[in-house]
Amino acid sequence: MLSDRPEGLDVRHQGAQTCPMTEPHVPDPSLLAQPIGDPLGEILHLLKLTGTFYCQSRLSAPWGIAIPGFPDVMSFVVVIGGRGWLQVGEETPLAIQKGDLVLMTKGAPISLFSDPDARQMTLEELPIRKVTDLYETVEFGGGGEACSIMYGLARLDHASSPMLMALLPDVLKIDPWEEDAGSWLQGTLQFIAREARELRPGGETVITRLADVVVIEAIRRWLNRSPDADKGWLKAARDPQIGRAIVAIHRDPAADWTLAALAQVAGMSRSAFAARFTTLVGTPAMQYLAEWRMNLARRRLRETSLPIGTIAADLGYQSEPAFNRAFKRVFGTPPGQARRVSQEVQR
Repeated sequence: MLSDRPEGLDVRHQGAQTCPMTEPHVPDPSLLAQPIGDPLGEILHLLKLTGTFYCQSRLSAPWGIAIPGFPDVMSFVVVIGGRGWLQVGEETPLAIQKGDLVLMTKGAPISLFSDPDARQMTLEELPIRKVTDLYETVEFGGGGEACSIMYGLARLDHASSPMLMALLPDVLKIDPWEEDAGSWLQGTLQFIAREARELRPGGETVITRLADVVVIEAIRRWLNRSPDADKGWLKAARDPQIGRAIVAIHRDPAADWTLAALAQVAGMSRSAFAARFTTLVGTPAMQYLAEWRMNLARRRLRETSLPIGTIAADLGYQSEPAFNRAFKRVFGTPPGQARRVSQEVQR
């Protein structure tokens, strides 16, 4: 039998501790008729980076740097000048040179070096100079051929990020000098390189903002060009019918969505919609709705001091215990514990 509501969301529940909202939130009728031209584009429109950290390095051969892995965090390298090698985990080293942008999506440890025989120094051994809380510089090496590299860490800040990150390749290398990359990307990297060389007042702010744009553009280019980007959740978001339902969920996650209501948004019968959604997305529609709400909840727990009951109500849960159970079912820990862990990490 098809479930009409996500597990844990019971708007008729009596006797439990309740959240501030007392009535189920009916889906916005305008969502049933509002045109949606590009569902994936709407999803990506809000994509941004958070928790970004940058290190600008000026190196001279021989040089080597060993960087540990950071789970659930992307890392990226922009080669501002010169050339070298990049090794991700135990994979074969990758040659990198001026203009290359390499994005590592799975938090694996990486090594950067001028040649395989160069001694690799740990972060603790490097002569790092802290410019701001989020920007550092380092200069070292043996005095040979020069190389300048920017290294960064960041998270994608969007509730769809876990689904998107799961589909991205482990290593994404962008050559902005390819003829179809667009002159603005080339110009942006050249501007970053100039700012990195001169580091004028406020230069670190300019560099970090532009690097955010470049990294997001790398992801967008992969989405637009790679055959691997047309599968799973991404393929579903591009689907003219299922994509409409996904966007409706994203626009109004607190609504008391049912399969019938989502099928109406998609312009399909209830049974056909349920089958097609599961086939394309890989999970049933009601499970997707519950997981989407939990991803939103996790962001709000991390970024705000709102009471858990308020967050639960904002996402359509009238019972805080039901919200707590749903959160633990998705992430393995209750929301209160998740908030404490996030606060400890930020400190």
